[in-house]
Amino acid sequence: MSDFKGDFCPTLRPALAAKQPVSLNAIQLSAVAEGTIIHVLSKSDSPEMETRLRNLQPGAVRTVAPGQWFIVSDTPLPYADMKALFAALEPTATGVDQSHGRIRIRVEGSMAQRMLTQATALDLWPEVFPVGKSATTLIGHIATHLTRVDDSSFELIVLRGFSESLWEDLVRMILMSR
Repeated sequence: MSDFKGDFCPTLRPALAAKQPVSLNAIQLSAVAEGTIIHVLSKSDSPEMETRLRNLQPGAVRTVAPGQWFIVSDTPLPYADMKALFAALEPTATGVDQSHGRIRIRVEGSMAQRMLTQATALDLWPEVFPVGKSATTLIGHIATHLTRVDDSSFELIVLRGFSESLWEDLVRMILMSR
């Protein structure tokens, strides 16, 4: 039994902290710093709503589904700022902090698209899946939100509980891509 006294203060332990970046066969795999991931839900999926999100919060906005976006940042958003953001979204949208529940992984390099194309049913050719485009897909059996962040770089967002399994699957794919 613990003789704990005082305020509860959880310790953040990054899910992929023990995983070193992997670089092989013109593919680099790395865990993105656990910063901020906010899931925004709205009745409207209009372009004006996405513009409003970009103006409210600096960071990257990723489309999830009609009326849904992720706002991602490499740095944690202080509680007061998050509370202010959520208030600013009302009454047309609601924000949910997913920073503790989702992990970001970056796959990049000249062979990244080829490897990911073999792992998912998405057509990742730049003409169909340009920079900034996002989609939710399966990689193996794991639901993954995939975004092309530049010509040869992709960001994967996955539920925290599946992050190590996805990491291991991606490492195996890199090793098999020889």
